[in-house]
Amino acid sequence: MSERIFITGIGTGVGKTVTSACVVEALQADYWKPVQTGLTEGTDTDTVKSLISNPVSVCHREAYCLEAPASPHLAARLEDVNINVKEILEQAHRIQPSGRSLVIEGAGGLMVPLTEQVFTIDFIQQLEAKVIIVARNYLGSINHALLTAQVLRQRAIPVLGWIFSGEYHSNETEVVGWSGYPLLGRIPHTALVDRAFVKEQAEKLSLW
Repeated sequence: MSERIFITGIGTGVGKTVTSACVVEALQADYWKPVQTGLTEGTDTDTVKSLISNPVSVCHREAYCLEAPASPHLAARLEDVNINVKEILEQAHRIQPSGRSLVIEGAGGLMVPLTEQVFTIDFIQQLEAKVIIVARNYLGSINHALLTAQVLRQRAIPVLGWIFSGEYHSNETEVVGWSGYPLLGRIPHTALVDRAFVKEQAEKLSLW
C-alpha cells in the first residue's frame, strides 16, 4: 500500500524517532525526515538507518539540515536559510515508493512552525498524510495528548492511532478512550535501543 504516514508527537523528546524506526521496520516502509534541526548528536535519519534490519526500507535524505536545536523556522532564520515548503512537497512526490508506505517524521508537535507562515499541521495536510501520534507519560501529558487529538480532528486529518513510549501509566487507556483514536502499541523504555529491540517492538505493533 503506497501512502504517507506522518509521525507527530505531543511534544519534543517523546520518542518519535525510535517509534518511526519501529513503524518503518513493521511496514518495510521508507523513512524521511524533511527538516532536521540540531546536528550536534547526528541526524534522526542516521539513527533510523542504524536501527532497521529489513533489506527493503530506504532512508531518504533530508530536504534541510540546520545546526541549531530549535524550531525549523528559527533554525533557518539563524542560518539565513529560506525553507521552501513547495520544494519539500515536490521531493515527497519524487521519493514516494510504489506499493509501500513512506514514513515521515516531523519536528516536535503539530504547532511547530516550519516557516513563518506554515506550521507542521499545515504541512501534514499538504502532504495528504495519515497521522500516528506518539505520546510519553509526564506531568501535563494528558492535556498535550488531548489537545493534539482535538486539533487533528478539527482539521479532519485522518489519524491511525496512538503509540505510547517509555514507562507505562494507566492514563494511556483514558487518553485513548477520550480521544476516540485506537491504541496501535507501546514501546517500553530500555537501556539499549538496537536493531533487535526495534525488530521486536515492530512485531508487536497493530498497524493494520
